[in-house]
Amino acid sequence: MALRVYNTMTQKKEEFHPLQEGRIGMYACGVTVYDLCHIGHARSAVVFDVIYRYLRYKGYEVTYVRNFTDVDDKIIKRAQEEGVGFEEIAARYIKEFSVDMGALGMSPPTIEPKATEHIPEMIALIQRLVEKGHAYQVDADVYYAVESFPAYGKLSKRTLDEMQAGARVEVDERKKNPLDFALWKGAKPGEPSWESPWGKGRPGWHIECSAMSQRYLGDTLDIHGGGKDLIFPHHENEIAQAEGATGRPFARYWLHNGFVNIAKEKMSKSLGNFLTIKDILKEYHPEVVRFFLLSRHYRSPLDFSTQGMAEARQGLTRFYQTLAGIDEVLRKATEAGKQKSYTSSERKAALQKAKTFAQSFEEAMDDDFNTAVVIAALFELNHEINGLLQHPPPSAAQILTKGKEALALAGKVLGIFQEEPTVFLEQEQQRKTRALTITPQEIEKLITERNDARSKKNWARADQIRNQLDSQGVILEDGPQGTIWRMQ
Repeated sequence: MALRVYNTMTQKKEEFHPLQEGRIGMYACGVTVYDLCHIGHARSAVVFDVIYRYLRYKGYEVTYVRNFTDVDDKIIKRAQEEGVGFEEIAARYIKEFSVDMGALGMSPPTIEPKATEHIPEMIALIQRLVEKGHAYQVDADVYYAVESFPAYGKLSKRTLDEMQAGARVEVDERKKNPLDFALWKGAKPGEPSWESPWGKGRPGWHIECSAMSQRYLGDTLDIHGGGKDLIFPHHENEIAQAEGATGRPFARYWLHNGFVNIAKEKMSKSLGNFLTIKDILKEYHPEVVRFFLLSRHYRSPLDFSTQGMAEARQGLTRFYQTLAGIDEVLRKATEAGKQKSYTSSERKAALQKAKTFAQSFEEAMDDDFNTAVVIAALFELNHEINGLLQHPPPSAAQILTKGKEALALAGKVLGIFQEEPTVFLEQEQQRKTRALTITPQEIEKLITERNDARSKKNWARADQIRNQLDSQGVILEDGPQGTIWRMQ
């Protein structure tokens, strides 16, 4: 099956063909470094990290560029509030971003350019736009004339009239059109500035991505991506700038990830539901975060909630329990040459799942990087493997080895299953114990009381204790060896 991706530009899935066979240039818009990153940033980063990993898995040579906006109104404002230089603010939050991405297990992009290191490229691009009649100077400012680019709005599917009717733009009588946007901003007292043909100043936000992406990937990119919130105006403006200057298509495929809501509400500092990556990682293992973010298709909206994260944690823990079980069986396995028989239908089903998983994995990922389907297939495989782990047959080692290879294949692309199983499970148990609102000693005491109630056939009291523990995240499992407990 050929790789198919949903192209925002055409609003349909298309078969993917890069400009150069075997090579891909991909650009994803990075962060403006004035504050700590939040869960929305994490989703976009994880999405394009997995796309990057899968394209390399497919054998492509990928040049992945993700920028830093290190000069901007928000950065300048933060610097002024703290009484420091804008460079200090930018350097601080670039460092924090790198720490967060490292914790989440991101593959480093090929290139991470900073806006301030590419001022000459931006000035050169603006000059070309002025020469071609797409931009005009007003005092020390330079604006892009949107009416000079007839295709403006083709990505967001908006007309100029529609944009003007709903525009929330700063009134500036000097503009030819209210939608015209700044390419270069004249210097203001106390703000950073650079020399240019129009006087000292600094670049507008949109120009940096057009300049930097073309600097490293050429006039036409294979893939340009980011969050859906960037479609308009940022990506729309990038297209106008790049294509206005070159006359060539700017990007062949536009990919955009969906929003992250918090408990079904839009994430916002004003609502008090703004979650930073650092805060989330205090409570959840980084792989749990990745597992959660990949549980839905990347274009779908995603609701971040305590319940959703608990389910992700429980699901990932099940996989690690399986991997630990596989390792234990393989340690005890007899010599592989003696393990030839696959007699039961259960064993045959498990072996078939393990052998064909790579095909299922690639079919899902080739269908617009559908990680949700991959995870569903992983759960099916996990179920089959666990059936064998209950009572491992003589042929289990061969089958379980295949199963472990299948889990590892998906894990490498999704960025999960990268811990030693026993280490992960021990860490999760320690975390759960720290999070308990009831001590292990109190749990054991209640289990003893429940067992006593059951022996006296006081089922109401026994159920009451089970429900009490369940409400505190403690799950009881009754078996031949007695009652054991674990956290949800």
